[in-house]
Amino acid sequence: MTAKFGTDLTTGSIPRHIVTFSLPMLIGSLVQTGSSFINAIWVGQFLGTGALAAVTVSFPIVFTLFGIGMGMTLATNVLVSQSVGAKRGDELRRAVDSTTVIVVGLGTLLTLLGEYFAPHILRAMDTPANVLDVAVGYLRIFLLSMPFTFGLMAMRSMYQGLGDSKTSLYFLFAAVVIATVLDPILIFGWLGMPRLGLIGTAWATLFAQAAVFIAAVAYMHISKSPIAPGWPRAPNLGPMIWRTLRIGAPASVQQCMVSLGMLVVTGVVNGFGELSTAAFGAASRIDQIAFMPAINFGMAISTLAGQNLGAGHEGRVRQIFKWGCAFSGAITLVISALVVLFPEALLRIFIQEPTVVELGSSYLRIVGACYVVSGITFVSNGIINGSGATLVTTLISMVTLWAVRVPLAYTLSHQMNSVKGIWYAIGLSFFVSLSASMAYYFSGKWKKALNKKNAEPQAEPAAPLVAPVAPEAAGVLAKKAGEG
Repeated sequence: MTAKFGTDLTTGSIPRHIVTFSLPMLIGSLVQTGSSFINAIWVGQFLGTGALAAVTVSFPIVFTLFGIGMGMTLATNVLVSQSVGAKRGDELRRAVDSTTVIVVGLGTLLTLLGEYFAPHILRAMDTPANVLDVAVGYLRIFLLSMPFTFGLMAMRSMYQGLGDSKTSLYFLFAAVVIATVLDPILIFGWLGMPRLGLIGTAWATLFAQAAVFIAAVAYMHISKSPIAPGWPRAPNLGPMIWRTLRIGAPASVQQCMVSLGMLVVTGVVNGFGELSTAAFGAASRIDQIAFMPAINFGMAISTLAGQNLGAGHEGRVRQIFKWGCAFSGAITLVISALVVLFPEALLRIFIQEPTVVELGSSYLRIVGACYVVSGITFVSNGIINGSGATLVTTLISMVTLWAVRVPLAYTLSHQMNSVKGIWYAIGLSFFVSLSASMAYYFSGKWKKALNKKNAEPQAEPAAPLVAPVAPEAAGVLAKKAGEG
């Protein structure tokens, strides 16, 4: 059923909604990851293991900072989807304006902090001396793209909250094309450009994100989208900013806990040398593909749950959970089998060093066997987050990472005197996360988050939802705008 904008997810076939809503997101993730893989091939095959190790040690820092933005935009998705489900147009406008205030402030602040503390954090991670300077240079340029990426994250979350997962795909595709074309030009100095090496990839990302962000904002205003950002104009914005922070802050902490856990685990891996770091980085690229369907199912389920809970359709949420587990579990099971059976072939796409391939293969055989467990966890967490109970998934992440993964990674790797101990710790932590998430979902306590929200007084009477985004307009800027 087509709504005034996007899609009404509160009626119709649930499996069809899951597939049609998550498919554009999955395609977008494949496109984005394909670009990332191409970048990794340029780096790993042409710039060497040192450059690949520099990217690997930088990634946890990047993801930690970006995780804060991801958490806040998850709050945006929850609030927008619940407003659409409840058909409260005034509340939708306040959600957009509060997101604008928060994203602009956080994007600027975190960029400045990241620029200053980057070298200190890399040293604390026990980054190899021959990698440190390259990693600092790469990271400082890459972080300049963070405000633009934050804005694009918010745009994607708002569109998805409307039930529209297609428009952001056009944005994403354009961003990927721009970055993919610029990568080799700036890395190798083609077409008269300076030969920048590894930092050329960071410059390519910065240019692509900035160009796409500007085009995306222009598109939303031209198409008169109800989520077009601008100078905040909704009345009584304070309560909505507080609500956004209340939902987004735990989600941001959750993302940071995941990222910081990765940072600490990467530090433990670094202690086993550059080859282990490169193997961990190459195997993590395979992880990106493996988790991609589950992550997108989880995002889709969060939006479906948000709209249906906003409309008061709790019975449909239980069906969303069942179908989500079926889809996510089946797909990750197939991926897991491929990864466990053919790890060497997959790793040689990125790196040829025999020792790195051997170490990476051991990671994929151990961790890859557990992919399906994590895939189902994304489904139950999606329901919980869709209700607004992001604090719960944050606590689950904290326990999983800091009480299980990090201590086990350190203990097992030292007891076994092998980096493989870290691989076992990661696999075991997946089972702990699934157990905790499922226990909370089946308890039904996640419904209280929605009941608490509904009990809050509304600042204004509900207004009808505003003008549609013209579907035909989505393709006009497809080659000019993108989201990464």
